Amino acid sequence: MSESAEILCIGTEILLGNIVNTNSQVLSRGLAELGVNVYRHTAVGDNPERLREALDEAFARNDIVITTGGLGPTYDDLSKETIADWFGLPLEMHEPSARAIEAYFGGMKRPMCQSNLKQAMMPRGCTVLENRNGTAPGAIIEGKGKTAIMLPGPPREMTPMFERQVLPYLAKRADHVLRSHCIYFFGIGESTLESQLRGEMQAMKNPTLAPYAKDGEVMLRVTASALTEAEAERLMEPVIASLRERYPRYIYGVDVDNLQTAAVRALKDAGLTAAAAESCTGGYIAKRLTDVPGSSEVFGCGAVTYANGAKERLLGVQGSTLARYGAVSPQTAREMADGVRRLSGADIGVSTTGVAGPDGGTDEKPVGLVYVGISSEWLNDVVELRLGRGFDYGEREFIRYLASSHALAQILRAAQSRPE
Repeated sequence: MSESAEILCIGTEILLGNIVNTNSQVLSRGLAELGVNVYRHTAVGDNPERLREALDEAFARNDIVITTGGLGPTYDDLSKETIADWFGLPLEMHEPSARAIEAYFGGMKRPMCQSNLKQAMMPRGCTVLENRNGTAPGAIIEGKGKTAIMLPGPPREMTPMFERQVLPYLAKRADHVLRSHCIYFFGIGESTLESQLRGEMQAMKNPTLAPYAKDGEVMLRVTASALTEAEAERLMEPVIASLRERYPRYIYGVDVDNLQTAAVRALKDAGLTAAAAESCTGGYIAKRLTDVPGSSEVFGCGAVTYANGAKERLLGVQGSTLARYGAVSPQTAREMADGVRRLSGADIGVSTTGVAGPDGGTDEKPVGLVYVGISSEWLNDVVELRLGRGFDYGEREFIRYLASSHALAQILRAAQSRPE
């Protein structure tokens, strides 16, 4: 598919910084997998003149414009009216949408304002996109050699509408198949990985390989273009296999999205359970694990033992250990991991203790020093981390998050190393 698209996110609240615009990420990722080029993201307020200007500019550059927001029942929700006017189309009542809106309020046993029926007014001849998670239907308009796709602003409404209705529609327009796989790395920097693979990435034409970085992790996207999905998969298989062979220490998953999901899957596959004892991470490990649906099968206990007394009473850390070595020490991390495993009856115990800053660091134990303990019948270890970067802003959060990532990586390591 040689088409290009521009994303217009509509809402004054975006420009004011009142909400985070996550819709553009979801849309761009989906479009990239179909081979639709996205060259611009634009945010525009709830103003019909400025929206009309943005539409003129976007359609001058692209075949497809996808909008989010401005489909609500209030007076300033004018996306549909403005876009329909751009195509020269009147709005008409779409009876199935009207009935769906009435049923939505009826199901909640709430009265419906008549203004809500404004959401059922749709451009004549458009394809209506059903909203099963709210009251604002979307729409696809084709005309003037262009396509406008209107989606609601709330992500819980926008995402399923885009994935279940818009992507299949766009896929039918494609003259070829574009498929991607994402390979996730932890423990190796983007610059290191990129320098090792630079020559290959520059030489590759189909498939292609592109790196993306986030805190402590790197994602490599392998993308292939072919006439069929099976052919695209065949093109990518040797690339993925080669990377797995070269980087077994660092790759934690393919198409797995994040460390916590990889850890939960590994625990399930091995029939194991884990528990966490946290000091400097303050519950980050437990939070991230329980973000994964179904994690209750493998994670049943998280203990935040910030104070030394809690470490002693709950986890059985010896007072003599704390007195001799301190809370931030490999000895304490080991006893914390052993203690939470014993307390919970889990197969694997993981612990974190460290100096997250901004205060509390010393020459011997600087800000960013963290110990991660892992305890099981087959693997017992303590990993020392130096996570301080000297940031002026946000370093404490950075250290805590990255320490939790290392803890998740240790759970993954333990689950995958269990003897048969």
